[in-house]
Amino acid sequence: MRRRRAPEREVSPDPKYGSVIAAKFINNLMWDGKKTIAQKIFYKAIELIEQKTKSNGIEIFEKAIENVKPKLEVRPRRVGGATYQVPVEVRPKRQLSLAIKWIIRAARSRPERRMYERLANEIIEASQNQGGAIKTKENVHKMAEANKVFAHYKW
Repeated sequence: MRRRRAPEREVSPDPKYGSVIAAKFINNLMWDGKKTIAQKIFYKAIELIEQKTKSNGIEIFEKAIENVKPKLEVRPRRVGGATYQVPVEVRPKRQLSLAIKWIIRAARSRPERRMYERLANEIIEASQNQGGAIKTKENVHKMAEANKVFAHYKW
């Protein structure tokens, strides 16, 4: 028997845009509890997006998140001594957290000098269905597609 589920914590919206998604993104971007630095990076990235695209930065950010959200993923399932990769649908909360993590990871691995530049460029690319985060999503979907023969092991 497993222990009880952890209670869902409410994330208060970010101060500038009043967006819960932006607040979650900032929390994931943060290192060593330095939230003000994470906020500065995020807000500078949004400003840079507005300068480059001449449109609303937070809308482009939300479009990028929407594009990166995975619909399917594979989970390992043990059946009679063998472990199968079983494709399952992704819950909405997990979709959001995976999308945020993938965008941040892709941004951190980019070659640009400053983090806000990396983040801005990654978000712009993700909103156009390009970039590292989209590649990660496509790989996850490919894995699910390749293993759909094991879909009957869903639990």
